[in-house]
Amino acid sequence: MADFIKTQTSFANGEVSPEFFATDNINGLSCLENMDVLSGGGIQRRSGLTSVSEIPDNARIFSFSVSDTQEYIIVLSNYRMDIYSYGTHIQRIITPWDSAKISCIQCAQRFNTMIFVHSECAPQVLCKTESGFKLSEFGFSKNLPNLSVNAPFVRFDDSVDITITVTPSQNSNTVATFTTNKDFWKTEMVYSVFSLLGCQWAIIEYIDSRTVQAIANDIYTVPDAPVSDWSEIAFSRYRGWPRSITFHQDRLVFGGTRSWPGGIWLSQVGRHDNFNTGTGLDDQAIFISLQSQQRQQICTVVSSDNLQILTTVGEWAISNKPLTPSAVDIKQHTSVGSYSLCYLAPQQIEGSTVFVAGNGCDIRELSLDDLSETYNATDLCSLSKHLMLLPIDIAYNAAMRRLYIVRQDGVIAVLNHNTSLGISAWGTYKTEGQFLSVCVCDGKTYVVVRRESGTYLEFFDPIATQDSGGNNFSFTASGLPLRVSGHNVSNIKLRKITARILNTKHMYINGNSISLPNDIYASDSDGFSGDVSVNLLGSIDNTIKPAWTIHGTYPHSATILSITLHGWYTI
Repeated sequence: MADFIKTQTSFANGEVSPEFFATDNINGLSCLENMDVLSGGGIQRRSGLTSVSEIPDNARIFSFSVSDTQEYIIVLSNYRMDIYSYGTHIQRIITPWDSAKISCIQCAQRFNTMIFVHSECAPQVLCKTESGFKLSEFGFSKNLPNLSVNAPFVRFDDSVDITITVTPSQNSNTVATFTTNKDFWKTEMVYSVFSLLGCQWAIIEYIDSRTVQAIANDIYTVPDAPVSDWSEIAFSRYRGWPRSITFHQDRLVFGGTRSWPGGIWLSQVGRHDNFNTGTGLDDQAIFISLQSQQRQQICTVVSSDNLQILTTVGEWAISNKPLTPSAVDIKQHTSVGSYSLCYLAPQQIEGSTVFVAGNGCDIRELSLDDLSETYNATDLCSLSKHLMLLPIDIAYNAAMRRLYIVRQDGVIAVLNHNTSLGISAWGTYKTEGQFLSVCVCDGKTYVVVRRESGTYLEFFDPIATQDSGGNNFSFTASGLPLRVSGHNVSNIKLRKITARILNTKHMYINGNSISLPNDIYASDSDGFSGDVSVNLLGSIDNTIKPAWTIHGTYPHSATILSITLHGWYTI
């Protein structure tokens, strides 16, 4: 039996998976619950939660920042949008999205306008005006005098060999019957728009699978033969609507639909409602379709240093600056794939794009190599896979350097991330109830929490020592199984555990309450700072059991800077 003194001064790797319990050189923990890893490597009890308002169940939240003095939280629920400003409810709007669609809604903001997209609904535009907020359907610009819409038109795969015979109406010079050479028309195509014979045609009546009636937006010349040169509007009730959205180089970008999953549509520069490709001038609209051996379903598009396109099977980028119709350098860089069961918005962290991989277990950091030519997709949770369980929402607080991932079980997995200081530490947040959604607004982290008494919009408040409604929460940090001189330890006799603490008012070490001076409990005291110890702790012969655990159950601050173990061990 040999004597040992072992000190851990950094917890920079946070909670790690059990398969790393026998690995040296990991500054990790076997458990980190309701605590954060600080920039210096220490750990601290998390902030409490303060309630803003009771809200509908299964709600999802977004931030909408108009200016430094106009910060809003948008709460989406079943056919409903509630808007909050600095804790005050200011407006309620009816929406077209039921609760089943909310998890897949994506949005992009520019100035005082936010556009929401969902593959089964027409895009919606939320605009902040002097009188309040207004939600309306996105509309393409129109040309005079015939009011043709500047929407994207394509030829879908199921129509490549379809010809249309145009039979004019006897009662109108703009109405005609369209007859196809094989079954093609569907009832859902009514009100869809087609382009042929120099006009745009709206389908006004379904007759059968080969026949419809349509109305043109201008006078047309009746063709002598069936028309094979025609196209269909890219977005419609039948074909589906854009699944993803962003703004890039002053273009509005739509990505992927149900019928064209690998399509990318970019508006004209500065004219975000105009998708007319025109004659291919530099500022005109662009249409790109991903080409690969695998079916590419676009999950989202991201405006970063390049335009990034994240699909179910890989990560693409368009690097042109500026991006023009004649200069589109598109390349697939990695083959990870993105999560597609719900929308988990990629987060911009320290110049990289962080996204959830398709398996739901990897958190990937998409970043350029040293030559700024090729992207790599590093896994940020390679040491903590056990914490990635069915993610349902994600947000990043840049001020706190924390990434929050809400899990389906109501727990939040939290990454404290600071590359320059070597901090990449995962842990978990738990509360009395379930976390349902998360977003960051004005430097604060807001959450939707389902509690026994209802569902609430709340935020992490640095001055709150409890969670909303007087709900207390405990915190726990446990060390890794002891290893000494590169060897596993089979038996430990602990003589003493010393914790160096900072501004702490309460904690237990291995179940022993730490005695602290009475004067630290005064309201104006920050707490005790210094070393505290517990002695004569007995033997440990469970080789997987951590040698130490620190926890607390009362609403008091606690910060641990280091842990030192004194004792004897047997290999």
